[in-house]
Amino acid sequence: MNSKLSVLQAARSEYIPKLPKLLKDGKFMLVFEDVVADMASVEEIRKQFPESFGKPLARFVVGEGALSCEPISVGVVLSGGQAPGGHNVIAGLLDALKAANEKSRLIGFLGGPAGIVKGKYKELTPELVAAYRNTGGFDIIGSGRDKIEKIEELEACRNNLENLGVKALVIIGGDDSNTNAALMAEYFTANNYDIRVIGVPKTIDGDMKNEQIETSFGFDTASKTFAELVGNICRDAMSACKYWHFIRLMGRAASHITLEVALQTHPNIAIISEEVEASEWTLSDVVDQIVTGICKRAEVGKNYGIVLIPEGLLEFLADMKGLIAELGKILDTDESYLKTLTDPSDRRQHIDTRLTPASAKVYGSLPDDIQQVLLRRDKHGNLTLSQIETEKLLIDLVTDRIRLMQATGEFKGKFAALNHFFGYEGRCVAPSNFDADYTYTLGYTAALLLRAGLTGYTVSATNLAKPVEEWVMGGVPVASMLTMELRKGKMKPVIKKALVDVNGDVFKAFVQVKDKWLLEDAYVFPGPIQYFGPSQICDATTKTLQLECGDGWCNANISETVPAQ
Repeated sequence: MNSKLSVLQAARSEYIPKLPKLLKDGKFMLVFEDVVADMASVEEIRKQFPESFGKPLARFVVGEGALSCEPISVGVVLSGGQAPGGHNVIAGLLDALKAANEKSRLIGFLGGPAGIVKGKYKELTPELVAAYRNTGGFDIIGSGRDKIEKIEELEACRNNLENLGVKALVIIGGDDSNTNAALMAEYFTANNYDIRVIGVPKTIDGDMKNEQIETSFGFDTASKTFAELVGNICRDAMSACKYWHFIRLMGRAASHITLEVALQTHPNIAIISEEVEASEWTLSDVVDQIVTGICKRAEVGKNYGIVLIPEGLLEFLADMKGLIAELGKILDTDESYLKTLTDPSDRRQHIDTRLTPASAKVYGSLPDDIQQVLLRRDKHGNLTLSQIETEKLLIDLVTDRIRLMQATGEFKGKFAALNHFFGYEGRCVAPSNFDADYTYTLGYTAALLLRAGLTGYTVSATNLAKPVEEWVMGGVPVASMLTMELRKGKMKPVIKKALVDVNGDVFKAFVQVKDKWLLEDAYVFPGPIQYFGPSQICDATTKTLQLECGDGWCNANISETVPAQ
């Protein structure tokens, strides 16, 4: 790590993350409760995870419990995309292990899950970890997106872990990574290997959450970072008064980031993918919505504005969903053949013969570069829709519509657009106080679950809208979160992504005010993340958490988010 620290880095390194009172005092015990699994897939999950299925929910409560204080060597791996706070998970894990027994060791596997398979690692000592506390990034050991599914990979992991004397493994990652944790835990248990596995919920997208995990780490920091940038552009828009800014925000599937940033900044238009799907809008319908908003503002002399667009929008459009499903099936059988076709026109011709007429029409209407992107898949079998510059596509379509309206005299205003994409700007930011505390607590709790002898669990966290002292920590069995989905032509166990609930309090808060935001310059300018100062500024949670109560989903006071009507 670079030894030259900025003034902020030096000051931030001294921050001591807060822990829930229960864990800080050390007077706790584990209690177990039944947990509801996905009933649609319950039989198949039970069949594939016989050792893990049916485990109870674990929760720490006040009491005098006995956890093992024997020295233990624990492995840790960072998996998937970066998220603010990953280093603090490792710090919390190390501190909890050392607090129980100074002889315990923490082994970091390098470059993601592949590091376990290849046996690439380094020991994470207190001296080494000290330089990374409260910092962004995953650079302490790096990350990767490799999955461990094949028997030879699982055996390589077992062999490397046993050779190192590692008795437990903590996997820090999102839904795919925690599914991987479930597979590894099941395999080790079924084969009587003495290796426990615990997962930690991570993703800035905010889509790995449920009643036991109220938010994934990194969402708070990333949303606040994007909100600062959007707020800056809002100020620029109302200063220059001549541009419509189309801003695409990261979030491969769910629109949680777009909705949260909208609640923090009050843009003129925010497209929410889940609303688009519920309303069965097509790409043309989305263009209609944007053009209508542009026209309404032009009528009151405002030829500028802000449009927020979720990264995964195309996957939710009625006409695109059918196309994407058909392309997925074509790739299941023809992917290798398509790679041999070097001429784009040859690939397009082959695709056209395999698509239904309706999907072929949609596919043919898309620019060549987007057609090519739709023929690529990532390692998990997902189409790489995140590579499509949806904001540019919408600008082109809106511009065409506006020009036609100008030619017929239907639009008398002016229209000029600029495009932006905010994604990587938010992944490695120094964590907010919330994420610094949350990630440290997640790591600390992971160590406690391992000391309790649990395996096949992901750290759970509830009551997060309350002060840290009142957070409720525990573990949720990963098998209870699994469902079956089609991946690369085969049904696979996965953790279902949590999408924006169009009937939930957060979306309802947005609906109450979005028409008002369209016409008024009601912009809010959050400014940069504050690490020092009054608690109501520095320790504030996201609007999403403020609107979603800690004990499951319930009605929340939205007066601070939604202006009085």
